[in-house]
Amino acid sequence: MAKYYFDQDADLKDIAGETIAIIGYGNQGRSQALNLRDSGVAVIVGSPSDLSAKRAVEDGFSVHPIAEAVRKASILFLLIPDEALPAVYEKDIGPQLASGMLLNFAHGYNIHYRHIQPPSVVDVIMIGPRMIGRGVRDTFVRGHGFPSLVAIHQDATGRAKARMLALAKGIGTTRMGAIESSFREETEIDLFSEQSADIHIPRLMFEVLTEAGVDPDVAILEIYASGELSELWAGARDLGLWHQLKLHSRTSQYGQQITGKQWLDFEGAKEQFRRVIGHIRSGKFEKEWTAEEVAGCRNLIAVTDENLKHPMQIAENRLYRMLGRRNYDLQDAYWLKGKSEPGKS
Repeated sequence: MAKYYFDQDADLKDIAGETIAIIGYGNQGRSQALNLRDSGVAVIVGSPSDLSAKRAVEDGFSVHPIAEAVRKASILFLLIPDEALPAVYEKDIGPQLASGMLLNFAHGYNIHYRHIQPPSVVDVIMIGPRMIGRGVRDTFVRGHGFPSLVAIHQDATGRAKARMLALAKGIGTTRMGAIESSFREETEIDLFSEQSADIHIPRLMFEVLTEAGVDPDVAILEIYASGELSELWAGARDLGLWHQLKLHSRTSQYGQQITGKQWLDFEGAKEQFRRVIGHIRSGKFEKEWTAEEVAGCRNLIAVTDENLKHPMQIAENRLYRMLGRRNYDLQDAYWLKGKSEPGKS
């Protein structure tokens, strides 16, 4: 059973006098910076001169070019997207590192796959929130925190664990519980959850329902667009996967537990999931994704554009306009092509 750490296991005194540089002021960076500051920790921000840097200034932080922020700090929160971090590390972070510093990663990917190899004289830890950036801030403000996976990859100072737990307390995750893990485990479960076909299943449901004569708008509304599904998963989060059934009618409970089970190929599904984790553990996925990045994400852009032309997407565009959620159609993967969102400059 995993080991858990709570507020009583951590002491902010273990990072007393240290300055934390938040490298990357995106969704996670902003939330964690605000939480740390509210916990009484000295925080600065390292960022290019962009909109995120402007927001950090508006939030009252001292903002510096990344290399300068690294030189001014003893603890670095590396919160730049995984695919961009190795290049930034090589140019602006690695050359500035000094003995006794601490590198904190939010995801194990770059360390596990050795895209980044820190020098032996620094502590290397991971505090990986199991929460989106907005939730990291909101749950902190509400006082109950959020769960994280924590791990130590390298303990150069002999104080890596104490510093890690102090930082975890500073961002608010020990309020709910920080769970001891490893860079490998965190990487594998994160990739596994992303590759388990959960966005393809609703499309299959849409195709079957529309083949059976159901109106496309009605099908999308029922499958995901109403928001009911997110409420049910919130129930699973708060009550437990099976206990959330008390929120359903008896008809729903019967359908989910008895009728629905008749049609699922359990062994086939388990074998599919075994292939997913095997593909990750073999290193094949990492090699494929690295090659894709080098090629400018051509395949990703092409398949995303293709998916956005599917009949379900066309129906979704119409439905979301009617519901007032979007005033434009998603016709291509603009977010992958470095373009602004349609309708915005």
